[in-house]
Amino acid sequence: MKKMLSGAVLAALLAVSGAANAQNYPNRPVTMVIPFAAGGPTDVLGRIVGQRMSEILGQQVVIENVGGAGGQTGSKRVADAQPDGYTFVLGTVGTHAQSQTLYKKPLYNAAADFTPVALLAEVPIAITARKDLPVNGLKEFVAYAKANTDKMTFGSAGAGSATHLGCVVANTAMGTNITHVPYRGTGPAMQDLQGGRIDFLCEIISTAKPHIDSGAVKAIAILTKERSPALPNLATAAEQGTPMEAYTWNAIFLPKGAPADVVKKLADAASQAIDTPAVKDRLAGLGATVVTPDRRTPDYLGKFVKSEIEKWAAPIKASGASAD
Repeated sequence: MKKMLSGAVLAALLAVSGAANAQNYPNRPVTMVIPFAAGGPTDVLGRIVGQRMSEILGQQVVIENVGGAGGQTGSKRVADAQPDGYTFVLGTVGTHAQSQTLYKKPLYNAAADFTPVALLAEVPIAITARKDLPVNGLKEFVAYAKANTDKMTFGSAGAGSATHLGCVVANTAMGTNITHVPYRGTGPAMQDLQGGRIDFLCEIISTAKPHIDSGAVKAIAILTKERSPALPNLATAAEQGTPMEAYTWNAIFLPKGAPADVVKKLADAASQAIDTPAVKDRLAGLGATVVTPDRRTPDYLGKFVKSEIEKWAAPIKASGASAD
């Protein structure tokens, strides 16, 4: 009886302690792991949102870039972290959906090893080419790619990233097998594209847009069903006769087992951040579409991740792509 009482008292104390911790959360800086190199699209979006979240939470959101393995290295770091709310990852379609099929042995189970917090935004991908590539528009690009398949290369943020899979989709649609050059983030890949060291990049438009606008790279097609408000003059692949679809999304995940109150507080802060007019305007200027409030809940994100894993499994398997 005494042992049972002690156990009950201990459980009660732990419950009170957990509630108090959640109530006081956060009482120190919080780390947002961005699983790609600085300067890439996920990094840009994360820093915009993270700055506003710092103001809302009353504690600094520290950005930590941990690239590698198509974003799996940084995501794995969060999966293995303490589930206390002080370390979370800004995941993507690449890290939390495509990787589960692209890799024979993923570093984690995206649906089981994280606590979903909030889906934030969706961003289309565009085919961007070096500015001196002798093509204009997708039809000429496809013809050139078929004639020069063995000579061409495309870059990505790393094997298994959304930018890699974007070009896998493009290769499949064009009927080509162009050599892939993986980088540790799209920042360095974009630098090499501008330098003419690779031929094209299936880039997320949040980071492609300024380079397209400046004329540093050549825009070929947007890989979504509709044109992007950020690049209204760039025709979709479907409009140009070769339908293909590739995109990314950004969402916040905590380690598995994070307290519900902490999850809610972080989700609310993220939602407030992306609803801030200045933040929403900056994201829209980058081509990112903020998701509606009903799609920002932890429950929605958990179901969404499972559906995205299933959605991307078929085209990845059909293409024969592998990042191992």
